[in-house]
Amino acid sequence: MDSSGTTNAEHRSQSIVPAALLLCSLVAFAYWPVHAYDFVNWDDTWYVVRNPYLGSWSPANLKAIATDVINRNYAPLTIFTYLLEHTLFGLEPAGYHIFNVLLHAVNAVLVFVLISQLTKNRPAAWATAALFAVHPVQIESVAWISSMKGLLCGTFILAYLICRLRPERTTRNDIWGFIFFLLALFSKALTVVVPAIVLLYDMSVCRKQFKEALAGQFVTGMLSVWLLLQTLSAQGTVLGGVRTHLELGRLQLIAVDSTILWRYVGMLVWPNRLSVLYNPPVTGINGQIVVAMCAWATVAAVVWKLRNRMPLLFLASLTWLILLLPVLNLTPLTTLMNDRYLYMPSIPFLALLTCGLNALWNRLLQSSWLLRSRGRDHVSGRIRHAWLVLPMTATLTLLGVMRVHLPVWSQDRTLWEYTMTRVPELPVVRIQYAMMLHNSGEDARAVQVLQQTLTQCTPDAIDRGRITTKIEAWQTGNPESGGVREWVLDAAGVRQFPVDPELSR
Repeated sequence: MDSSGTTNAEHRSQSIVPAALLLCSLVAFAYWPVHAYDFVNWDDTWYVVRNPYLGSWSPANLKAIATDVINRNYAPLTIFTYLLEHTLFGLEPAGYHIFNVLLHAVNAVLVFVLISQLTKNRPAAWATAALFAVHPVQIESVAWISSMKGLLCGTFILAYLICRLRPERTTRNDIWGFIFFLLALFSKALTVVVPAIVLLYDMSVCRKQFKEALAGQFVTGMLSVWLLLQTLSAQGTVLGGVRTHLELGRLQLIAVDSTILWRYVGMLVWPNRLSVLYNPPVTGINGQIVVAMCAWATVAAVVWKLRNRMPLLFLASLTWLILLLPVLNLTPLTTLMNDRYLYMPSIPFLALLTCGLNALWNRLLQSSWLLRSRGRDHVSGRIRHAWLVLPMTATLTLLGVMRVHLPVWSQDRTLWEYTMTRVPELPVVRIQYAMMLHNSGEDARAVQVLQQTLTQCTPDAIDRGRITTKIEAWQTGNPESGGVREWVLDAAGVRQFPVDPELSR
């Protein structure tokens, strides 16, 4: 406590407020258009519009939410949050979108707090959080209602890491950290890798022995294994998306992953060709694999060599990889790559960029004539923080790119018309495009798109079955064949959702 009676904790809280308000304002400015966006026919149907778990607060329904594996995931807190949103907003999408934006703003503030705590460098932490807030790869996570689970999970993961990634942890830190871990675990399965990050921190930064560090992660590790077993078998029960990679062996997938990881690096550095779905090649890329693996081996050697001298570099590099492990198809998923997979991994990557730039600027200052002639203590703060011009310029540039791409997610038509220009060869894209046409009453055009898909693409047996069923249903108008519309437009052009008896559950 200082002479005025103000505690250090109060000082820290007061100093965080301006940065937090600025970050929240940045997020609000970046994402304000989404309040007018609609549901899209890409999981929103199953998570919200026709989700039978959202129709009742009865004990039986709450028990089902707490115990059932839903949409191939065991995430009861996520479904409960949708239930709460559905109670408040019904089928008005604005409330769901605003809630996503609020979660993203909270996460940007938590990123600032976490990076400040780890690096003791608030300018670098704020630059990291600002880049995180407006980076275009976050659009899918924020503007897509069905991606709320990633935002919610991210909130609790960041809160957990703030409690755990510190040299000296109190009992209060441990208790709150465990609570945040449970909340994250019940929000999304990504949380299963988080104990490995704390283990890495304890060993590389706090210099604990492996056995001591591992003992501290025993309970969270066992809970992670339990959740992994809960969801692992369900991932193969319903297939959608892009599935060509599912035929590859484990070593082949690792080889393909080496190229995809570099694509993720490119997306984080310059995100100019984003899409809801991608079609990365999985065959005929032996040369790319060799180059990618050699490049990663070089990066790994450098990071390993610097692990003792620069433990935070070591921590951030491995954290980026750890956060991507669940989506590298080491356990089968129905897509190889997505923008939303980078929501949490973008944090250590952007922290590395900003802190690296800060370190480079300090090195230049130390060797400059200004410091030699006047001494470091006499150099003004403006000069010491001049390096922030680059990340702030990058923030404004990314904000511009983001605002250009954001309208893609405004509704079905914009989403699938744009995606048809990016990956028209994917049968699933054409199917979703046709479903959009069908929901808009353009059945003849929808059937034509599906018929072209059968002749121009190479759908597998699952997609071919879906296509032929929909063609038959839309030509005959037989709901029993799957022809019922997910929603229809009334005379005023307003969406009307069919009554689903399951929603009264």
